[in-house]
Amino acid sequence: MDVTHGTHDYVDDPRNSEILINVNGELVPRAAAVVSVFDAGFVLGDGVWEGLRIADGHPAFLDQHLDRLWEGAAAIMLDIGLTRAELTAQLYRTLEANGMTGDGVHVRLMVTRGPKSTPYQDPRMSAGPATVVIIAEYKDPLPSTVEGGLSLFTVHVRRSSPDILDPKLNSHSKLNDITACIQAYTAGADEALMLDPHGFVATCNSTHFFIVRKGEVWTSTGMYNLGGITRANVLRVCADAGIVAHERSFSLTEVYNADEAFVTGTFAGLVPVHTVDGRRIGTGARGPMVERLQSLYQSLVRADVAARTAP
Repeated sequence: MDVTHGTHDYVDDPRNSEILINVNGELVPRAAAVVSVFDAGFVLGDGVWEGLRIADGHPAFLDQHLDRLWEGAAAIMLDIGLTRAELTAQLYRTLEANGMTGDGVHVRLMVTRGPKSTPYQDPRMSAGPATVVIIAEYKDPLPSTVEGGLSLFTVHVRRSSPDILDPKLNSHSKLNDITACIQAYTAGADEALMLDPHGFVATCNSTHFFIVRKGEVWTSTGMYNLGGITRANVLRVCADAGIVAHERSFSLTEVYNADEAFVTGTFAGLVPVHTVDGRRIGTGARGPMVERLQSLYQSLVRADVAARTAP
């Protein structure tokens, strides 16, 4: 029997049991890293977050991630309580405290509206400053995932439009994606492929989706997606390498007849997709375009971190 998995499955590392977690500037052991039961993130999912990949001891594409974090915080009128420089210093402090000076590290950076005076929806009930948590773990994606790829299942859960819940917000409220994920793995697939309100392909529940047709790379318009940083960087490397890439609307029929397909995300970079709704994509193996883009993307990561210095 096949075991389903996803892009965020990782190689288990026993060092993670001993990591120090940054909770509001205090480095505490994993077992002691807690927030209040009155915290807005726990009570309501009221907050924004980022996932960051560490390479050579530096967070890749940090500026883009901080841009997105601050944009999300501004949209929900959340005062992070730190400057970008201060938050960057806390991030590096967490890495240094855990001896994370190389590769194979993933960071979850979370900001909520902080503790509330009572568990109620109104943001004005917040009683304290924002809660800022930085979790850095030793995590590498499974080689079998990066090389062998994933299966996707198209779910009934649609991506929302901005007037319902703006998909550009990287918020703690992820129930639409969670229900999509549940439907996909219940159907025996690894991840969910989600459509936009018009029935065109939008994105996956935790990654962005691309297809390759006749040497061209296609992805959705992005209107109903989170502003994916890896997605944008893949489009960037396509432009730099002279690979024709389109952001456009396309249907499942065009997906089923694609030569290759892949998903993108901060944790695993580019991951091939071998099956969508029971249809094999291309040969079912990682194709030449995906392999080329994986290499180009890794080169971009290395170039980005090479230009960084710790504060």
